[in-house]
Amino acid sequence: MKYAILIVIVGLSILFTDCNSKKNQNLATIQNPAFIHRTVKKLTDVIVHDIFSPPVASRVYAYTMIAGYEALVPAFPQYQSLAGQLKDLKEIPQPEQGKEYCFPLASVHAILTSAKANFIFSPEKIEDFENQIYDEFKQLGISDEVYANSLLYGTKVAEHIVAWSRTDNYRESRTFPKYEIRDELARWKPTPPEYKTAIEPHWNKIRSMTLDSASQFMPPRPPAFDTTHNSLFFKEVIEVYEVKKNLTKDQIEIAQFWDNNPFVMNLVGHASFAAKQISPGGHWIGISKIACDKKQADIMQVMETYTFIAITMFDGFISCWDEKYRSNLVRPETLINKFIDKEWTPLLQTPPFPEYTSGHSVVSSAISVCLTSLYGENFAFTDSTEVEYGFTVRSYKSFDEAAEEACISRLYGGIHYRSAIDKGKEQGRKVGNWVIERINTKKKKLNN
Repeated sequence: MKYAILIVIVGLSILFTDCNSKKNQNLATIQNPAFIHRTVKKLTDVIVHDIFSPPVASRVYAYTMIAGYEALVPAFPQYQSLAGQLKDLKEIPQPEQGKEYCFPLASVHAILTSAKANFIFSPEKIEDFENQIYDEFKQLGISDEVYANSLLYGTKVAEHIVAWSRTDNYRESRTFPKYEIRDELARWKPTPPEYKTAIEPHWNKIRSMTLDSASQFMPPRPPAFDTTHNSLFFKEVIEVYEVKKNLTKDQIEIAQFWDNNPFVMNLVGHASFAAKQISPGGHWIGISKIACDKKQADIMQVMETYTFIAITMFDGFISCWDEKYRSNLVRPETLINKFIDKEWTPLLQTPPFPEYTSGHSVVSSAISVCLTSLYGENFAFTDSTEVEYGFTVRSYKSFDEAAEEACISRLYGGIHYRSAIDKGKEQGRKVGNWVIERINTKKKKLNN
């Protein structure tokens, strides 16, 4: 009986998708994972253009990747929906029996449609790419009927995910009170050169994907604030100051490679202009593609990877931002300028939010756990993500080694104390392990 059920499931999959029918001679081309990779890269380009903060960028990735995953799942019976596994995500619309679909096209369409509908500021930046990639599917011999069915199904999935996203408290949080700047030495204050107000002080009110609460993995308290020179806290301040004075060429390269600050502002006289960069999450999305390519992952494995990473990233930022605005700790730049050297500047521009814990440390450690679970330990790779932004490549023996470097880059950059990095790593690993223990993309195998 169990085998009969399995045969029916496989049979329905063949019926559902023209990509798997004998009529189509371009199966390998239609299921080319490059369709997904190119779509995700276009999304990253738009995120960079729109200058989203790291937490908001993680939200864009999370919902759009889930939309793409859910629109592709029906073509792969060994995989299962995330409905019921992610908070408040109800059953996804299903393909109609008796109709044929090209699910890779539906997946691409679900990603782009959800992005344009609810998550980006510049939908026009997607339209030329959208027309081009849809035309490529047409040229592969997909019938007009299958083409229309696939776009309709992708739209239905996108609409379902967008409706779900609108219940996560994001829109409501746009009206919450702004961060209150107080004349308290220990409390975070805006930093040069723009003195921007604090970014996303209520991000812990956003519904997570898997966490029981934003504070579930609350880290230990940072060292007690104390500006006497022999205190544990001030020793960490001095360390940041001394590290900057003695940076090696490699440490400078590491700091700049992992900067990933969308808010960098250059001032020339009275003029200012932004130097656009990918977010920390966007950098790890790029690493995910590199891992998929090296492993020669098929299209479903690629979509699974992006989705796992995006969910982990999203919950990592919620966990981290919960702590940032709990401790509200002042950045090194503020204290070094006040107590040590008023002319001192960090190597990297200080981002506009509190110090503890380090966002790079939390998110990089969480994602490295996730990627290791998918691709194994000692997975050596060369990271070329930053080449298009003017940086070189860097090579790593594992995802963990890359995450370690991302973490310490914040000390080299002069924007974090040691404790924020160390405790952030621990916090991130807990988030990463939590996500991989609770998300099951594969169906359980039937017993013999």
